[in-house]
Formats: sequence, C-alpha cells, structure tokens
Amino acid sequence: MPGWCAAYSCSNERTVEMRKQGITFHKFPKDDSLRKKWEVALRREGFTATNNSILCSQHFKQADFDRTGQIVRLRNGVIPSLFSFPVHLQKLVKDRTTSTSRRAEESLFMASEDSPEMATSNQQPQPNEEHGYALPASLTALKTRLNEALERVEILEREKKNAISREKRAKMTVKSVLGELREKNLINEELSEKLSFHSDLKMDFVPKQGHEYTQDCEEFALTLHLHGPKAYKYLRETRHFPLPHPQTLQSVCS
Repeated sequence: MPGWCAAYSCSNERTVEMRKQGITFHKFPKDDSLRKKWEVALRREGFTATNNSILCSQHFKQADFDRTGQIVRLRNGVIPSLFSFPVHLQKLVKDRTTSTSRRAEESLFMASEDSPEMATSNQQPQPNEEHGYALPASLTALKTRLNEALERVEILEREKKNAISREKRAKMTVKSVLGELREKNLINEELSEKLSFHSDLKMDFVPKQGHEYTQDCEEFALTLHLHGPKAYKYLRETRHFPLPHPQTLQSVCS
C-alpha cells in the first residue's frame, strides 16, 4: 500500500524505488502507550496517527532494527529519534533567572576563559530576549549531535552499499547463476537441466506484498533446495541472494 512518511519535512514515499535504496517503512505501534510516544517524538502539532500512518527507516537508529529475517523489522519498544527539526521545533530551555543559577553560569564562564578546551564551547547562541528562551549549546549536547550525525552517515553509507549490491543481484538471471554453480561443482548436469527451465528468472527474490513469493521463485527455490542444498546454501549465505529461508520452503511444501 503506497504512503508517505509522517515525519516532519520528510518526503519519502513507500515505493519500489525507495525499497531499492534500502529504505523501509514501518507502521505506528498498535500499543496505545508506545504509539503516543511515537506521536510525541514527531513534534507535529495536532497530529494523531491512524492505522495507515507510517515512518521510514531514516528516523531510527541502526540498533533499532532486527535484520535477522527476510523482512526488516523494528525491535520491540523502539522510538524514532532521528529527525531534522527546524529551530522552532527544537527542544528549548528557559533562560536562567535564579541567583544560584546565574552564579553557576558566571563560574562556568570564568572557567571557560581560563581553559582553551572550554573556549570553543563558550561561543553559544545568545538568548532571545523577546521570548526569554535560549537553545541548548553545551559541549555535551554538541558532541551528542555530532555522534548522531556520524552514526547517520555510517547508516546511509551502509544502505547505499546494500542498495548497489541489490541492484547488481536484480540484474542477474538464473541462467548466469547456473554457470557459476556448475563451475564450483555445486550442481550436476541433471539438476542444471531441470533449473534451466527458469533461465530468464531474475534473482531479485522479493516477496509480493511482503509475504508471498511468485510461483516461479518458489518452484526454482524448492527444486534447488531439494536437489542441491549445498548450492542453495552457497547462494543464500555466501552470495547473499534473497532466497526464501528453508523454514519458509517447508511451510510452502506443507
């Protein structure tokens, strides 16, 4: 089902092209408490998620995903945390008003004047006197943002690499793969002849609607797994072709 990511200023749409880029989409949790936390994290005034509301994978940390199965899933209880909010939606802190807090800030300022390491962190945005608020710009906050940015870059690089690999696999057909399997003596001529019936089949095995494989894909996978399990394991675990898990094939047979 098509749909747009519900995050602020995110224009990602759930399409085949997005999937090829390694971007996945995830529905809001059914649990009311967790769904409310997702809605709060989005910081969209008046927004209430529906059963069709979705978020794309770009708003979750790498550790939030479970990639052990055929389908990328979110781990239980995770909350989206990667967003590009404008200034007016960023979390604000009130300007210090008590004498104790002012003395603490003055002490911090004096320490930063004496310490070269603190000098750079002293260059903070000035408070907005009209509203009495100031953006948090402590050294710890800056380091946290930097680490999040670096983590995001690493995720994007990994997703780009995976997308390139998927694109290469998508261009390969069963015919080209059979030649490789014969060279490695993983299949015999008899099995190669049986599988040649699927010569034009693309090796980009993507389930329809995220659940069922096409009949051609199932027939090829079942034949190869039944008569050439070593070849099946090689394609799935070494070459990383998205072949169905053996347990999936067992359920198909049953």
